[in-house]
Parts: sequence; C-alpha cells; structure tokens
Amino acid sequence: MADVFSRLLTKRPGTARRKPPHEPTWKHLSPLLRLLILTQLAFNIGFFAVLPFLADHLGTAIGMAGWTVGLVLGLRTFSQQGLFVVGGRLVDRYGVRPAVLGGCVLRIAGFLWLGLAKETWAVIGAVLLIGFAAALFSPAVESEVARQAVRWEEEGNGSRTRVLAVFSAAGQAGAFVGPLLGGLLLAVDFRTACLAGAGVFVLVLAGHARLMPRHIPGRTRSREGSGVRELLRHRRFLALCCAYGSYLLAYNQLYLALPDEVERATGSQAPLAWLFALSSLLVVFAQLPVARWASDRLDLRRSMATGLLLVAAGFAVVAAARPAGWTGLAGLLPAAGYVVLLTLGQMLIVPAARAWVPDLAKEGRIGLYTGALSSVSGLIVLLGSSATGSLLGMGLPPAVPWLILAAVPALTVALLPRGPGSAPVR
Repeated sequence: MADVFSRLLTKRPGTARRKPPHEPTWKHLSPLLRLLILTQLAFNIGFFAVLPFLADHLGTAIGMAGWTVGLVLGLRTFSQQGLFVVGGRLVDRYGVRPAVLGGCVLRIAGFLWLGLAKETWAVIGAVLLIGFAAALFSPAVESEVARQAVRWEEEGNGSRTRVLAVFSAAGQAGAFVGPLLGGLLLAVDFRTACLAGAGVFVLVLAGHARLMPRHIPGRTRSREGSGVRELLRHRRFLALCCAYGSYLLAYNQLYLALPDEVERATGSQAPLAWLFALSSLLVVFAQLPVARWASDRLDLRRSMATGLLLVAAGFAVVAAARPAGWTGLAGLLPAAGYVVLLTLGQMLIVPAARAWVPDLAKEGRIGLYTGALSSVSGLIVLLGSSATGSLLGMGLPPAVPWLILAAVPALTVALLPRGPGSAPVR
C-alpha cells in the first residue's frame, strides 16, 4: 500500500512545474494534496461498504424499532459530526499526522465491534467509536486540504473551490465503490462487510504511517486557549453552520427515508446500492464542471443557496409522486429524482462551505472552525434524525413527511450570512 502511494505521490525527475490557469489537474497538485485526496477516497470506500446497509441490519437482524434505528443513526452522525470540534482543536494543537493515525485505529476497532454486536448497547458503543474516529481524522484532512487550496489560489493557480471540488469528487468515487463492495459482501453477511471496512482502514493506517509528514510547512500549532468561546460569538460562522446542517440532515435521509421508499416501491432494498452508485457517479463526472460553472457565475452564498433549493426540490419530487403509490421501476423514478437533485445540490453546497471556512476562521484555528462546521451540523442531524424516524412511522398521508423534509433546506437559505466572505473566490 505504501509503495503504491509513493509512486502516485512522487514527481518524475526532470518534469518542469507549470501553473495551470484554470483546472487543478492531478500532476499539478502537490504531493501532500495528492495524499490527502487519496485518503478521502480510501476513507469513503471503507465507510460506505458498511453504513448504507446499517439501518436494514438493525431493523431485521437485530429487531430494533424504527425510532431506535433513527436514534442510532443520529448518534453515529453526532459522534462524528458533533465531535469534529474536539478533533479540530486537537489537530490545531498536535498536528495532522497524530489525528489521522489515531482516527484510523479507532475506526478499525469500531468496525470490528459493530460486526460482532448483537445487543442495542453494543451497537451504540460501536457506532459511537466509528463516529469519533472520523471526528479525529476528518477535520485533519479537510482543514489541511482547505489550507492547501487557499495556498493554491494565492499562488495564482485558480479558484480554491476547484481544488475542493477535486477532493469532493475523490470522496464520491469512494462512495461509489464502497456500496458496491458492501453489496457484494452482504451476500455472505453483515459481519464480512464490517471486516472489509476495517481492512481498508488498516491499509490507510499503514500508508500514512510511512508517508504523512510529521510537520507540514506553514501549519503552526496553536497552544493558547481553546478558542471555543470566541467561535460561539462568531454569528456569521454559526449561520453558515446552521445552513450546512440542514443540508446534512437532508443527506442523512439517504440512510433513513430513502431505504423506506425503495422498500415500499420494490419490496427489496437491493436497488439501494445502485441509487448510491448513481449519486457517486454524478459527483465523480460532474463535480468539476459544476464547480467551474459555479465559480464563474456565483459567489459562495448564491452557490449554497442554489444547492439548498435543489435539495428541497428533490424531496418535493417524491412528495408529488407518493400519493400515486407507484411500484416497481416506475416507483423507483421519484427516488432516483430525489437522489439526482440532492447530489446536484451537494456539488454546489460542499465545496462552497469548505471554501468559506478559511475566510471566517481566526488565525491558527482552521482545524477548530472546520470541526465546528460539522459539530453544529451533527447536533442538527441528531435532533432531526429521531424526529424523522418518528415522522416516517406516524402513518401520515404519504406526501406529508417528504414535504416537511423539503421545507427544512428551503427555509434555511435565509440563514446564509451576507457581506464580507460571501464574495466570489477567484
């Protein structure tokens, strides 16, 4: 694994460095950016080999009630997103390498535990460990990619959002491969899928132990105070967090509302893997063109607002079709429309939000602010997931839950901050 990373990260001797005026191609990226992008790819392969199938496993193999499944999924998201602020602070203080290596060790342990868990308390313990692992390594990777993207922009190479779009596309490539791998392994059992996910993180751990620099030039470690009080008074940043949180709550419905809809339409969750694959392929092939279009025409605020409205439209498509009660292939079409619109919204929202953070973060606090973006969002998902699980099981008219889900991202457009920091990034 380490040798493969080495070959990908090493420049060929005698190759002159040239600045691309528009697109960040692979050979123009620094070795560190390549490592971080490959890391995101591997993280998502391991994660998505397991998590898309967790709700069905909890409901059928373990026999949990719908609200409990929603709570477990919310706890997993909260332990990840909610504790990003802790992980981000640790990254600012101790550096990127320790956070990534420690997170990989915890993720391996969490997947192994989840594969063996049979009781509710054991499942909760495993998903909390899986989530906290990401709360260590994801702020490290994301904050450093954002910092390197700003550096890319300052060197005159083009928009930082395009570098972040490459990062997002790599993550979605992993999200494409992961469910397909998990779907194949589920033919054996859920435990096998968990073992495979753990195995991916063993390889990532080995690669980073060899290749991740102990000190990254230009990144200073902050040892003065936590900075949390200062962050909590930053109204514009908190507004961004709330708007981003509404997107994550919508995205979490891929694991809660979407499986129910697919089950209703087809009597099986087998098509779920293909819908995840559709989402991932859209990002892999369309993320860079969408980012280029957005960076030429929209500032960061308008990019996020457009994305949130597309996400709302995705829920509205299912709401409009639900009263008809279509089944079979026709019944899958509204779900596919939801996935497509959610993914298009994601392609606008995620790079814009990540590009916005360095402009709002205080000096030496980029890890903390990157983590806080996810922590506030994780709290929203925790509160919203239990409510959504109950909402879907209340026996309401079929369109009502989806209309409520559509209203959330649409209404939070008004929360997006205005003024400095929402200008176009070139």
